[in-house]
Amino acid sequence: MKLSQFKYFLPQELIALHPTMERDEARLMVIDRKKQTIEHKVFKDILDYFDEGDVFVMNNTKVFPSLLYGEKEKTGAKIRVTLLRELDEESRLWDVLVDPARKIRIGNKLYFGENSDLVAEVIDNTTSRGRTLRFLFDDDHDAFKRKLRQLGATPIPEDIQRLREIVPEDEEDYQTIYAKEEGAVAAPSAGFHFSKILMKRLELKGVEFAELTLHAGLGNFRDIDVEDLTKHKTDSESMVISEECAKTINDAKDAGHKVVSIGTTTTKALESSTYTNGHVKPYEGWTNKFIFPPYNFVVPDAMVTNFHAPQSPMLMMVAAYGGYDLIMNAYKVAVEEKYRFLTFGDAMLII
Repeated sequence: MKLSQFKYFLPQELIALHPTMERDEARLMVIDRKKQTIEHKVFKDILDYFDEGDVFVMNNTKVFPSLLYGEKEKTGAKIRVTLLRELDEESRLWDVLVDPARKIRIGNKLYFGENSDLVAEVIDNTTSRGRTLRFLFDDDHDAFKRKLRQLGATPIPEDIQRLREIVPEDEEDYQTIYAKEEGAVAAPSAGFHFSKILMKRLELKGVEFAELTLHAGLGNFRDIDVEDLTKHKTDSESMVISEECAKTINDAKDAGHKVVSIGTTTTKALESSTYTNGHVKPYEGWTNKFIFPPYNFVVPDAMVTNFHAPQSPMLMMVAAYGGYDLIMNAYKVAVEEKYRFLTFGDAMLII
């Protein structure tokens, strides 16, 4: 399929700038692939679609405050740095994005904090926006990470930052309630809709939970610049599927229960590590899997996701899972029905 086939008109007023007051009271569009039907529900109605023994697979990644605001040496030019990946703990090397990037050169020093109490030196230019920085910090690694957390801000997506400022509430809002493993710069937003009460009600119904980790990166939000999707290259993301997680999923499949993937990042992780019989295998490493139609999914029986931006890799994965025509029609309906879109928006359940 081609990039242009994933265009649709998204009115700016439908972009959700904040989450719903109660996480589980977002709207839920339910899409039945067999019946080719669309229903309009509330997220906590998800209870009605699953039974004892079904497994919800969740991405327990935790977003860290990876957005740093600083100044360039000598000129004092304002810069914004997004930490992407720690390359070397001992030497404080990080892959980052710098904005604006055009004036930053190898050897430049960047200063962060009101008193310039954190300094970094640019040591490599890797892409038009990417850089490798070495942070000049004398204390141990724990103290260094504390300093990053102290100075860093929540990296909410740019499409929201363009419409409003980052606020203190984002630190809590831009995390799932089950976030544990720190390392993501983008949150698994389908999980935002789960409240403690809803998870308890699912548990009482006999639904089981399995957790994996995929540290989502900013590549999910970058524009795809090739019309032929087979030529698109994605960023690698770190992921872990434990033996316990794999066993919970595989036991459920063997018993004929449903496996429900919560979010596109969870789905990407599951589809990145499978046996030929459809079982999930434990894995720790990296994935750069890019899923678009046509694609034969082998693990999830259902998927929960949000409403994604036009021509985004997340929309392409959802279209591959739900069927291109059905999903693109569902998006048209969502616009007509004024669903809330993107990170803090409403949810879709595909069964």
